[in-house]
Amino acid sequence: MGTPLFGKYILERLVKIVNIKLVLCQPDKPSGRNQKVEFGEVKKYSIENNLRILQPDKIKNNSSIIQEVKNIKPDFIFVAAYGKILNKEILDLPKFGSINVHSSLLPKYRGAAPINWSIINGDKTTGVTIMKMDEGMDTGDIILSNEINISDHDNVETLTKKLAIIGSNLIEIFINNFKNNGYEFKSFAQNDNESSIAPKMNKDISKINWEKDSNTINNLIRGSYPWPGANCLDSNDQLVNIWEAIPDNKIFGEPGEIKKNNNKMYVCCGKGSLEILKIQKSGRKIMSGVDYLNGIKIERYKFS
Repeated sequence: MGTPLFGKYILERLVKIVNIKLVLCQPDKPSGRNQKVEFGEVKKYSIENNLRILQPDKIKNNSSIIQEVKNIKPDFIFVAAYGKILNKEILDLPKFGSINVHSSLLPKYRGAAPINWSIINGDKTTGVTIMKMDEGMDTGDIILSNEINISDHDNVETLTKKLAIIGSNLIEIFINNFKNNGYEFKSFAQNDNESSIAPKMNKDISKINWEKDSNTINNLIRGSYPWPGANCLDSNDQLVNIWEAIPDNKIFGEPGEIKKNNNKMYVCCGKGSLEILKIQKSGRKIMSGVDYLNGIKIERYKFS
């Protein structure tokens, strides 16, 4: 069970080491300005590799899906970024349990957007956890985990790929250990006192407050890429997305004030400033900060 790129990496590894009987992913959804329907990465991979796919709108109390899974008599259900809550009826169907590949070091960042929040919060490390699922939100017992560093240049896209590779390696280790240990595996309970939540992202969360320091704002930009995008309003009340920037401590001014220096675009923050590398006005294409400067009058224009 999975939908986006993270799930595709896990499925790709599983196909090489186990017999995949069925793939479940979210229904296709329209995206972009033209609302074009695009397949998720798990579905694309499944089609290319002739895997059977189902895309139910809901899982809970879905008798046809439950019967489909029962007919397979699975040893395991593997879940990786599926995007739906699974109830006990589904979780208990496999002979050996339902296993989740979660992109954080649990119990930290339970929830929908652990990769985003690890970057937004300025963490230096993160990782992947293999866990046995229960009815709670990422509360099940931990089986394996692996920690990696977060680069200052990582955004959600690059970090997702790194964690997906770690996750696919861990799932192979888990399966090999399971076979070598007489078809058993050990796990241990999470410490709920150390838990934190990583709620689903939205445009309100990714709204830039220029009163904050440049590093904090840059973390938000990196943690909101490629969706929903760190955003603000310009002095014409038009939405602007900042896609890539570099913190700078040499340019100063009022928060949201725009400055040009050495043919580069800077936006002043509560502390320091950001050199803007990629920026997009609503309805326009993404452009460099330098090109953006050519279309504005700095003395009459700022961000809020």
